[in-house]
Amino acid sequence: MNMSLPDIDHLTSTLGRTRKDVTILGSTGSIGCNTLDLISRNPESYSVKALTANQSVEKLAAQAIKYNAEMAVIADNSLYEDLKAALSGTQIIAAAGENALNDAAELPAELVMSSIVGAAGLRPTLTAIRRGATIALANKECLVCAGDFMMEQVVEFGATMLPVDSEHNAIFQIFDFEDPQNVEKIILTASGGPFWNCELSEMTSITPEQAINHPNWSMGAKISIDSATMMNKGLELIEAYYLFPVEKDQLEIIIHPESIIHSMVSYMDGSVLAQLGTPDMRTPISYALAWPKRMKTPSKKLDLTEVGRLNFIKPDEEKFPALNITRQVLQIGGSAPTILNASNEVAVYAFLDGKIKFLDIARIVEETLEKISFHKMTSLSDVHEVDENARRVAQEIITGMGM
Repeated sequence: MNMSLPDIDHLTSTLGRTRKDVTILGSTGSIGCNTLDLISRNPESYSVKALTANQSVEKLAAQAIKYNAEMAVIADNSLYEDLKAALSGTQIIAAAGENALNDAAELPAELVMSSIVGAAGLRPTLTAIRRGATIALANKECLVCAGDFMMEQVVEFGATMLPVDSEHNAIFQIFDFEDPQNVEKIILTASGGPFWNCELSEMTSITPEQAINHPNWSMGAKISIDSATMMNKGLELIEAYYLFPVEKDQLEIIIHPESIIHSMVSYMDGSVLAQLGTPDMRTPISYALAWPKRMKTPSKKLDLTEVGRLNFIKPDEEKFPALNITRQVLQIGGSAPTILNASNEVAVYAFLDGKIKFLDIARIVEETLEKISFHKMTSLSDVHEVDENARRVAQEIITGMGM
């Protein structure tokens, strides 16, 4: 199931308001902090409803106080008292745990920034969808884990999905939703991470510190590793299929090391439309915040004469097997993408902990997919069951490697 042009009629009643209420799921991460930066520059246009974090109590409390949030939620139950103490003397509601994340998503904010990393963001995002909110989606795992189910919920409850990933946000800006049959293909650009021009033999000894050191973007550890393996681009391939009305074979990936062209749409008449900009996540975030309008950002303005040259390279799938794995998973559908995402998360964190090598990440994902049968998923409980099983199998594979 693909996304069609968002219906902006339901927004007309809110466009005249002076401030838009925003909830940020995952406010202490890179996306959350950049969102708050933009809000701080436009205090007359936005107010903060709720903020959530995983374990960063001090940072969450400081954000909640600075932006006068109604509610602050820490996902780790054991940190509730710390958060409560940090917010003492304020009127901010302190809460903790998975149910509290859903409570935050239930609050009547017009826009919910979904930026919790990994499958943990699925349930609260779904909660916001079911009250018909506008979702600024920065968590690609939601669609990878439960694309069919989630997009069905978007339609059923009249929610609006706005992509925040720079690539999907770029496509969103240039895609012809009114006549999608005119689209020949979507071209997702990839920076290639820090190792796109390395020899395969050099990649056997890559360290977590090297893999996290992305040449263009400032991101969290998990997404930086995904970029280094190019699993991130494979996940984006799956996400694009659910966000845009195209067929699976209308999706292409090319490496563009400068990260200036964020993605392209090729049309049947030979035209190729591209969205360009300097690599700053505040640009796509601002587009989601202000949609259907635009807002000024502090992002560096693009000077093509300064850039001088743009390069495009076909990805080497021998060095980056994640690309082929994700294409196969997209073709299979059903529970396969959920297994892919869960096993990748387990493998990435094992690499960060020094338990496996860099090239083992894709191998573990592939082996996990081989060990688990696929089936259709029709509920959130189905997703959770598959996710848990895949994590268990991936962990058993890692344990069996005995590094």
